[in-house]
Amino acid sequence: MNSFKRKCNEYYDIRRKRERKILIYLDTSAIVPYYVPEKLSDVVEQLLQKQEDKPIISQLVEVELFSALSRRVRMGEVSQNDARRITELFENHLNESLYRLVLLENQHYRLARDWISRFDLPLRTLDALHLAVCSINNFSLVTADDKLAQSATILGIDILLLTSNLNFS
Repeated sequence: MNSFKRKCNEYYDIRRKRERKILIYLDTSAIVPYYVPEKLSDVVEQLLQKQEDKPIISQLVEVELFSALSRRVRMGEVSQNDARRITELFENHLNESLYRLVLLENQHYRLARDWISRFDLPLRTLDALHLAVCSINNFSLVTADDKLAQSATILGIDILLLTSNLNFS
C-alpha cells in the first residue's frame, strides 16, 4: 500500500473513532441514586438528561435495584410505601422504554466465568456479568463502585466513575 493510501486509511480510522457514539451502560450503583435521594442523585440526573441515546441496563440492574430497596426498607432508610412507589416508577420507565434493556446471554455468563477464574481481579459475580455485558457490546460503564471501576479498567472497558464533584450541566 502506498503512503498516500495509508495516510487516507489512518485519517478515516481516526475520524470514525471520533464519530463513534458512546453508548452508556448504567450499573446498579448508577441507577439507585436516580430513584433514591442520596449524594449522587443530582449527578446521575444531569448525566441522564444530557444523553442523546437511551442509557442501557441489563436485567441484573432490575434485580439489584429491588434488592437495594429491600435492604433500605429493612434498615429503616426507606418506607415500604416509598419502596413500592420507586419500583412502580422504575417499572413504568422500563415499559416506556426510558432505558434500553439488554438481556443476558450464554456468552455473558461464559466471559464472566472466565474473568472470575483468572483469580487476580476483585470481581464479584454480578459485577463480572455487568462487565461482560459492557465488553461484548462495546458499552461504556457508568458506575459509582470503585472496585468495579478498577476491574473494568484492568479489563479494558471504558468507564465513567461517578463522584459528587462531577458536573454535566
